[in-house]
Amino acid sequence: MQDAFHILEKVFRDAMKILLVDDDCVHLLILRKIFEKSNDEVVVAHNGKEALQYLEFDPFFNVIMTDIMMPVMDGVEFLEHLKESPQTCKIPTIGITAGDVEYFREKCKNGFDSLVSKPMDFYDLYNLAKSTASHQFN
Repeated sequence: MQDAFHILEKVFRDAMKILLVDDDCVHLLILRKIFEKSNDEVVVAHNGKEALQYLEFDPFFNVIMTDIMMPVMDGVEFLEHLKESPQTCKIPTIGITAGDVEYFREKCKNGFDSLVSKPMDFYDLYNLAKSTASHQFN
């Protein structure tokens, strides 16, 4: 019984709350399934504007993963809004792009904690999110 308690304690201690922002429903579905398998709480938005609306009511996320090229509000503009708000400026943010990673790295200086190029390995992305979130409080 004691072992089961320690396993559950570790699972819930390591669980995180993540905001996934992407206009690609397939990417969202795959990532959501991977994170939910680990008892992570997942909130999904289809563009930066929708994500900001979620963050107005609940700015408490361990990590945000956002596509860069999206309709309505892209990931770069979304990042700018995140960094302007005292409530969201410290949330670790991972940018995902099919474009030139170096271009976006230069364009978003002091912005994304990590930038990942597509196509990507979803499990590597999951591990990056866990690692990035764990550094949030260190």
